[in-house]
Amino acid sequence: MSFDIICFDCDSTLSAIEGIDELANRAGVGAEVVALTTAAMNGEVPLEEVYAQRLTIIKPDQAAIEWVSALYIQHVVSGALDVVQALQAQSKSVHIISGGLRQAILPLAEYLGVPAAQVHAVDIFFNADGSYQGFDTASPLAKTGGKADICRQINPTQARLVVIGDGQTDLEAQQAGATVIGFGGVVARPAVQARADFYVHEASLLAVLDIIM
Repeated sequence: MSFDIICFDCDSTLSAIEGIDELANRAGVGAEVVALTTAAMNGEVPLEEVYAQRLTIIKPDQAAIEWVSALYIQHVVSGALDVVQALQAQSKSVHIISGGLRQAILPLAEYLGVPAAQVHAVDIFFNADGSYQGFDTASPLAKTGGKADICRQINPTQARLVVIGDGQTDLEAQQAGATVIGFGGVVARPAVQARADFYVHEASLLAVLDIIM
């Protein structure tokens, strides 16, 4: 099976961390935020119920975002760079679709060679002193169904599109006609394994190449 557009989740897929949880740990509110993240990723509560709540608790400033962006790269998942390079060598269109914070993810995207224009995530805003101001509340990725909306936006010609990720939000892409590959190399979620079109357990992202090329 071959796909024209390949979309990766970021957290626990391209990188082995959950950025929002790392920011919470840094701010000393880890347990509270991890519980919210886990509930959303397992599909127990809608994403929009926890999105603003988590950021209000953490209040990540500019220095925190720079810190977690470096952490994303330090913990890049095995095979991620090789997979992106292999896909681009065959002129595939590679995107990152994440409910994470765009400014934190952009350095990882640059490291992997994914153009900034093909990074779809939630913008965060800062005050003049670098303190946390807010986030783009209009972003579809801060709401349930957002990944399906982005898939429709980037695929107006209904080309063959696949989404690779670990969480419940990745399954939403099926609503837009996407094939979903569940990635359990970092975190294995039973609900995702049950509903994904394909599922890989290997720790390396190289395992997905057999399915998508």
